[in-house]
Amino acid sequence: MNFFITILEQGLIYGILALGVYITYKILDFPDLTVDGSFPLGAAVTAALITRGMDPYLTLPIAFLAGVLAGICTGLIHVKGKVRDLLSGIIMMTALWSINLYIAGTSNVPLFSQETIFKNDRIEGLIPKALSPYTTLILIFLLTIVCKVILDLYLKTKSGFLLRAVGDNAVLVTSLAKDQGNVKILGLAIANGLVSLAGCVFAQEERVFEISSGTGAIVIGLASVIIGTSLFRKVTLLKATSAVLIGSVIYKACVAIALRSFEPQAMKLITAVLFLIILLISMERKKKVKADA
Repeated sequence: MNFFITILEQGLIYGILALGVYITYKILDFPDLTVDGSFPLGAAVTAALITRGMDPYLTLPIAFLAGVLAGICTGLIHVKGKVRDLLSGIIMMTALWSINLYIAGTSNVPLFSQETIFKNDRIEGLIPKALSPYTTLILIFLLTIVCKVILDLYLKTKSGFLLRAVGDNAVLVTSLAKDQGNVKILGLAIANGLVSLAGCVFAQEERVFEISSGTGAIVIGLASVIIGTSLFRKVTLLKATSAVLIGSVIYKACVAIALRSFEPQAMKLITAVLFLIILLISMERKKKVKADA
């Protein structure tokens, strides 16, 4: 039972990250490698604030804003500096490695003795004793749903439609007298804000900040988006954001099951192989769709 609960917890946390990757990969068509830096950025900010006595719940919006700033920087490098999208993300990801170390003070910050959003006097008084073993899962689920609903509502606004238009038809945005560069920066800011928020939750769930926690985050996010959007492409009642969240849980389940048969050192290799398989399957399906058309 604990095995499945852990998969759900991890899957939903990375689901928040996947929502951010969905914005850049699917909506903006922007290969943003900033994700590998903004995920531990949220964790670093959280560790620095919690160890200084700040309320753990306040770390959530602060971590989100830190990610927003990282996304804005990537956008400015790309839009104003005229640097290619992939290189912009690599530059920011590299810079964030040092920034995260400066913020946290060290490469590893344990939070075992600190209060977190999952373990504090307030939450222990609110959650019934019968549900106390599932407190972490319940809170992660609620937080993930809130992020999904807010993102869905935003995408229905005028600004959200402009965001979609930039990825599909940038000329249309320009014809509407809107600066497509500014819209891109906004999209990158929101995306990295969500990724950083996921890092914040992850650090509090694991009760530790680790500088390398963001390594491969973009792979997890992309795999979740591809799995979700591919498997549930024909399910019209299911929104893309919901499909992405389910895809994240499925991906983490696949990794967890694979790791039960291999040593922990093989984790990155398993992740890479799974991602390659997912990409190949996705490409084959696209070919079949084109052939049928």
